[in-house]
Amino acid sequence: MSMDSHIEKVLWTQDQISRRVTELAAQITHDFNSVSPPPVVVGVATGAFLFLADLVRNIHLPIPVDFIRAESYGSGTLSSGAPVLSLDSKLDVKDKHVILVEDIVDTGATLSSLIANLVSKGASSVSVCTFLDKPARRKIQVELVGEGKFYRGFECPDYFVVGYGMDFAELYRNLSYVGVLKPECYK
Repeated sequence: MSMDSHIEKVLWTQDQISRRVTELAAQITHDFNSVSPPPVVVGVATGAFLFLADLVRNIHLPIPVDFIRAESYGSGTLSSGAPVLSLDSKLDVKDKHVILVEDIVDTGATLSSLIANLVSKGASSVSVCTFLDKPARRKIQVELVGEGKFYRGFECPDYFVVGYGMDFAELYRNLSYVGVLKPECYK
């Protein structure tokens, strides 16, 4: 059975995603063009890996890239609200601008925890670049640090979405689009 048959509807196509990622990268390039040293880009694994790869290939600055991993969903469809940091960045962020790249900002708990981690390491500013923003589910308002900016690919309606790196139980990450997973596939 094709993965496509598990999708109730497509929210963003591969072409729409590509155009929006290119726009975000151009904005980041513009905003950080005169910043020295250049920002450190930290992707949140595993969900942001495709978005991060496409984004950094379109940022026209000499940027270091690393990963951090925080887990809050397990194999469910709702955030636990208590993220666990399971892999920390190996790059030194002290006195540097950091752009944290997320797949989706949902409750805000994971993002707030990751920002606090970067602040504890001495980051001078923290910006967030999220592929999807789901403000309807926000429980914690995200506080940016220093000159931090918030970049958003798309505002996501309150559906359980998969594709373009986002998963259910580690599946569907490889879809080239973002779609709403049929409830019978996760209930």
